[in-house]
Amino acid sequence: MIYTVTFNPAIDYVVHLPGSLELDAVNRTVQEEYLFGGKGINVSSVLRALDCENTALGFVAGPTGRWLEDGLRDQGVHTDFIHLTEGVTRINVKIKASEETEINGMGPQIGEADMEQLYAKLDCLKAGDALVLAGSIPSCLAGDTYEKIMARLDGRGVRIVVDATRDLLVNVLKYKPFLIKPNNHELGEIFGRELTTDAEIIACAALLQSRGARNVLVSMAGDGALLLDENGNTHRMGVPKGKVLNSVGAGDSMVAGFLAGYLQKGDYEWALRLGTAAGSATAFSLGLATREKIDALLNEF
Repeated sequence: MIYTVTFNPAIDYVVHLPGSLELDAVNRTVQEEYLFGGKGINVSSVLRALDCENTALGFVAGPTGRWLEDGLRDQGVHTDFIHLTEGVTRINVKIKASEETEINGMGPQIGEADMEQLYAKLDCLKAGDALVLAGSIPSCLAGDTYEKIMARLDGRGVRIVVDATRDLLVNVLKYKPFLIKPNNHELGEIFGRELTTDAEIIACAALLQSRGARNVLVSMAGDGALLLDENGNTHRMGVPKGKVLNSVGAGDSMVAGFLAGYLQKGDYEWALRLGTAAGSATAFSLGLATREKIDALLNEF
């Protein structure tokens, strides 16, 4: 079974304006939609689209939390959220006008007792399961939360995927995560340099691998992706043709596709191909990737 963790889920309320956002005035929308967001939730949603069974873990609160939970279940995503007694799950307002503006909510506070409930759920994971830890840690939690989770599961045979940045990523390498997925800019930030060639990206990815990462997947937007696998092989994948409509969730979709592909065939080349197709399918869509879109793009490689 695959499990994802989203500490601070959100309902993204997306509004489209006909022109510019006018301050101190009434702005009327021409289109609206809402999306259930959070990096782990995005991974769960795309895994579900690929018919890959998984469970979304995390924290929800208040009526917005119940709405998010019910909405995900209606989409076929299995959830096992912890319900906080205070606060509400956040709503993020995304304004699509001549320029894009975002107002992100704060989210509820997560206490020590709440974290103990999460740890109890994670203690049930067994050898062969996979766990996805994606995104930043809320300010109400300790910055070493990922480390604590991985230390707790160390030696249990759980494949852990970490999609995070800077110290949050580097500090977990000692626990030998199955997969890490920085993009090329994030990889460069870790080493304080700009990476402009495949050779430079491979060299930095190899350094992270030498510190403990088993597989390093580097996404590069329109330039595709590069994988340095645990067997010492380098895999390079371009991207199919398409118009980019949305960058939100593309990296999460790549993680979902890669993990689904690896669990299907145990083959890293196939995992990278499916991951790249899933990431591109989201980038070429207004929402997250669908199975139909992913399958269509797979035929273009």
